[in-house]
Amino acid sequence: MEPKYLARYLASSEIIDWHHPAVSAKARELANGCKGDAEIALRCFLFVRDEIFHSWDHRMNPVTLNASEVLRHKTGFCFAKSHLFAALLRANGIPAGLCYQRLVSGEYGQPFFLHGLNAVYLKDFGWYRADARGIKPGHDTQFTPPVEALPYIARAPGEAEFPEIWDEPLPFVVDTLTRYTDIEQVRRHLPDIDVISLPRADSPAREQT
Repeated sequence: MEPKYLARYLASSEIIDWHHPAVSAKARELANGCKGDAEIALRCFLFVRDEIFHSWDHRMNPVTLNASEVLRHKTGFCFAKSHLFAALLRANGIPAGLCYQRLVSGEYGQPFFLHGLNAVYLKDFGWYRADARGIKPGHDTQFTPPVEALPYIARAPGEAEFPEIWDEPLPFVVDTLTRYTDIEQVRRHLPDIDVISLPRADSPAREQT
């Protein structure tokens, strides 16, 4: 039996809006013919990674936030892509949450920036982190449970792997993606937070894999 707390990771919301007809239809399409939650999750991962374009990598506007917006415009920053990935999984009855890393930046005078990715609850493995931001030179990302295959690992001083799994995006992430209407503005104002200042999630910490 799955833990009761997983219900919050199946909810549809304003941002992870899997009840939107287009999102739920795409989720059904991706799940067609799959055997088990891991195969469905892989299909959803590959779709978001490869067919939804990272806004900065591909220099694509508009700035998107809600899962349905990301699907409609086929572009999003890492945070927005994680919202769509979570929505597609939840629409298929697979619990999914949001995770964050703090990474070194060095661009536009920003020492660090926050990076968004996902945690997926798979019946055979428990929580598993996956990053559908897209592949670029030097940064590969795969879906290979139970082994994580992430494009970034926080190792440098000041970087952090936040263990929390959030059912909704952090407020300052939402603020960034709603305040700025152009990808250049977002890139110059990527969200960041001191490690000691991050509010705690109500959700349990991610199980180590």
